[in-house]
Amino acid sequence: MNRDEVIAATRQWLEKAVIGLNLCPFAKSVYVNNQVRIVVSDAKHTDAFLEDLDRELEFLAEADPAEVDTTLLVHPTLFQDFLDFDEIAAIAEEAVVEHELEGVLQVASFHPRFQFEDSEPDDIENFTNRSPFPTLHLLREESVERAVAAFPNAETIYERNIETMKKLGKDGWKALGIPGDYDDK
Repeated sequence: MNRDEVIAATRQWLEKAVIGLNLCPFAKSVYVNNQVRIVVSDAKHTDAFLEDLDRELEFLAEADPAEVDTTLLVHPTLFQDFLDFDEIAAIAEEAVVEHELEGVLQVASFHPRFQFEDSEPDDIENFTNRSPFPTLHLLREESVERAVAAFPNAETIYERNIETMKKLGKDGWKALGIPGDYDDK
């Protein structure tokens, strides 16, 4: 896939799953206001990807939130194994601290084979965090806090998302037509 196809697939996931299924009730406003930056990394190895991450952390911290509120850093080929990517997500959280951005930015991760701890690979609740490609979501703490304050019972989003996925089922997920290899391997 080329960069444009990766971005298109990521947008489709945002529109049909994240926003369409209301998995993140905060996503729609920044998406429709074109404040979501999607960056496709073409790094050939982990160190180069982490350099991309460093650049994106600095970029987002310095950017005007009215222009760029959040960033999705996507790599379509480098981290096919979820456990390897989970380690990268932990390093990304450490990078936030290293850049002295703790309390300013945070990181969430999405992967085609995302698996919550204590779940089975094929459990439908894992699909709440499944994306077409391994993706690090860089978020502004201030924006998250503002969104949570405006959303009643924000702590129930996780449970509501699991119920949404259970009702949708794997056939419903497939029917969304979101590109990606979601088969559990």
